[in-house]
Amino acid sequence: MNPTELARIAGAMVAKGKGILAADESTGTIKKRFDTIRLESNAENHRTYRELLFSAPGAADSISGVIMYDETIRQKTGDGVPFAQYLTKQGIVPGIKVDLGAKPLAGFPGETITEGLDGLRERLIEYRGLGARFAKWRAVIDIGEGIPTAYAIEANAQALARYAALCQENDIVPIVEPEVLMDGAHSLDRCAEVTERVLQTVFDQLFGHRILLEGMVLKPNMVISGKKAPNRAPPQTVAEATVRVLKRHVPPAVPGIAFLSGGQSPAEATLHLSLINQLGPLPWSTTFSYGRALQDEALKAWGGTANNFGTGQKEFARRARLTALATTGRYASDMESKAA
Repeated sequence: MNPTELARIAGAMVAKGKGILAADESTGTIKKRFDTIRLESNAENHRTYRELLFSAPGAADSISGVIMYDETIRQKTGDGVPFAQYLTKQGIVPGIKVDLGAKPLAGFPGETITEGLDGLRERLIEYRGLGARFAKWRAVIDIGEGIPTAYAIEANAQALARYAALCQENDIVPIVEPEVLMDGAHSLDRCAEVTERVLQTVFDQLFGHRILLEGMVLKPNMVISGKKAPNRAPPQTVAEATVRVLKRHVPPAVPGIAFLSGGQSPAEATLHLSLINQLGPLPWSTTFSYGRALQDEALKAWGGTANNFGTGQKEFARRARLTALATTGRYASDMESKAA
């Protein structure tokens, strides 16, 4: 392990004024996205769409890193340049999703465990050879009646730590992503309570596995009401609760926190991030690692047609610029109409 290199890459990933694009949709997930624009989900269309995002003029001013899928890191631009190499030339750190998805946790109805540890060391060696300098692993924690259980939290935290250790062994910065889902009807207070338990358990495991905290990035959920909650907490309350929970459980040695959007709308995710940063100074850089919240508008604008390629790029650059402003607390909701 090269601690200096790991810390350097982690710092670049969470540089102020920039954030991470999550373009790591699995084959099944990107098919669902393409279905919304009635586009066939095949390797060439996936490649074209990813090139639209990666080569958008001005994107490098707002994007510090890109998480790719296994298919994507093996693909090239239309000019024949491997995507990882293309991104590196733009000053963007190439990354790779390495988990194999959340599967049902045997004996624990309604709960999941993320798989993919078998053979991970060998895969990381290959991915580093393909240009990846960081990786991502997502654990999924749902809130419902009687869940999450302590065992499910512990099992997922241990997998995250084992993954992180293997990454650092291979000089790859791990993004540690314990996601408490916002799909239910739970209150903000319930989300806070579960998120605290999850973060405490995750960092206990990271310490136990001797993870270099300076060489990792945390990708947590915000503390937010469930989508089906009868009374959802307002944005300022979300920001304050999120910062309070993170200060209690995330050591200041961690260089950065890159929030997931978790199903929030682009404007909602951007506003929450900006309000969080207005509560600073914070012990860590607080930025974004958004998928849908960065891509949805661009996907719709492109629509899968060559004539709209540039339009899709402009929409992506616009959203990336607005979200980047939120990393310094300078975004406001009225910018949405002005930017349009």
